Amino acid sequence: MRDDIILCGVGGQGTVLASRLLSTAAVQRGVPVKAAETIGMAQRGGSVTSHVRIGEGAASPLIARGGANLIMAFEPAEAVRQLAYLKPGGTVVVSNRPIIPVSAVTGGPKYDLDAILAYLHNQVDRLVVVDADRAAQELGSSRVLNVVLLGAALRSGALSMDANDMRDAIKARLPERFWELNLKALDWAH
Repeated sequence: MRDDIILCGVGGQGTVLASRLLSTAAVQRGVPVKAAETIGMAQRGGSVTSHVRIGEGAASPLIARGGANLIMAFEPAEAVRQLAYLKPGGTVVVSNRPIIPVSAVTGGPKYDLDAILAYLHNQVDRLVVVDADRAAQELGSSRVLNVVLLGAALRSGALSMDANDMRDAIKARLPERFWELNLKALDWAH
């Protein structure tokens, strides 16, 4: 089985670290992995997208439209933007916390979170919406949303790895002082 995963969000949300944790987990299991990141204007709140392909047979790190079995979206509008990559029957794990673009604040189109989430509910058969504010409040940090989403993706069954693989990746990738919080974030579920 191969996992073809799109991770998307806005600069500063931890999208790149999440893709590296997935890649590390695969490498530690001895499974081939290919990954590519598009960060563009991320430092200015722009879109960040990572493609991660775990398993045999991936000739390229880029996933074709309609080929992802999982989209992990750190921002709801980014989930909609990447939805064409989801294959039929695929899973979307999305944070419900919007990052309002400057254009919506300065007279552009209004950001309508309810409409975005309703659209996702109508378009996606397997949708997991993560309450990002509740997670941040209960964990005491909003900086671990990326690991909260990884945990939700693992529990959804959309990945061929398990939580122990991700725990090992966290310990391999992060300084020890961050282990406890990130391991709690991985297990957080509501």
